[in-house]
Amino acid sequence: MSFDKALDIPKPALRLPIHAATRIVLVRPHYPENVGAVARAIKTMGFTDLTLVKPGRLAVPEHEMAFKMAVKSWDVLQGARRVDDVASAVREVDLVLATTSRRGFSGVIQPREAAARAVEHAARGGTLAILFGNEKTGLSDADHAWATLQVRIPMAADQPSVNLAQAAQIIAYELFIAALAERARTNELAPSNAGPS
Repeated sequence: MSFDKALDIPKPALRLPIHAATRIVLVRPHYPENVGAVARAIKTMGFTDLTLVKPGRLAVPEHEMAFKMAVKSWDVLQGARRVDDVASAVREVDLVLATTSRRGFSGVIQPREAAARAVEHAARGGTLAILFGNEKTGLSDADHAWATLQVRIPMAADQPSVNLAQAAQIIAYELFIAALAERARTNELAPSNAGPS
């Protein structure tokens, strides 16, 4: 299948404010398989805005392995923006979350809390970007300097980190679940149109 066929792939049916507000940013990705797997992971949760910062030579959307791993998310791959630096990736965004498995950052929060804050921010009309680092080295100190909040996925096993696509899936899932809860809460608070009986 080619990108031409990918244009026939439907967009996510459920769109919430968090979807339009969120940009997923892969900083210097190395493996094309991860670029494709991230596209699939985020689209399952309704996110379609993907940006690649200075991707490695092979970690590009048109690579055969990226295409193979994307599975019905080829529209996300084709729409991915490529930029030269993090500054360009977060331009016009007013909340930046940086994922990290490194120790030594103060005030690091877990994905669930980050999602709650992000959904609240989007509900007020704000925009956000979530930075995911290179598979081997993560985000640099300079990358982290752009972040408003640092987010760490807790792990029970002594592993250095989770796979890039797994990290994107966990964060996207938490954002989606928090957005669904916000929608339910808002609907409960909305005044009823029913008149007196």
